[in-house]
Amino acid sequence: MAGFVDTTVKEIDDRLRDLKEEVARLEAARSALTGGRRGPGRPRASTTTRTRTQSTRRATTARRRPGRPRGRSRSGTRANQALELVRSTPGITIPQIAEKMGIEPNYLYRVMPRLATDGQVRREGQGWHPASS
Repeated sequence: MAGFVDTTVKEIDDRLRDLKEEVARLEAARSALTGGRRGPGRPRASTTTRTRTQSTRRATTARRRPGRPRGRSRSGTRANQALELVRSTPGITIPQIAEKMGIEPNYLYRVMPRLATDGQVRREGQGWHPASS
């Protein structure tokens, strides 16, 4: 019985390795077709989590000024800059916008769809155009 279990586990491990390689190839192919790229950071399937103790939470809260909201303010400056670039250069792509703004493109992959939802830009293929034209 132990031999059967060991053999089965080995077969499963081999198949998982093959599938992981196939996923990597498919993601690379998709990235090449869409022009998108994953930047640095934790891998998508990461299960590592960090838990904070009650005392750590209290210490963090104590350092914040009263009445100050958590996180960054959302002034939309980058979104406005991206919108101006789209207006001045219709058909511009996210990597081109990022290069002109001097930032990483991953931020713009969140901003541009939000601008499209707001009706300020529209997407044609890989390029972005002002919604009014």
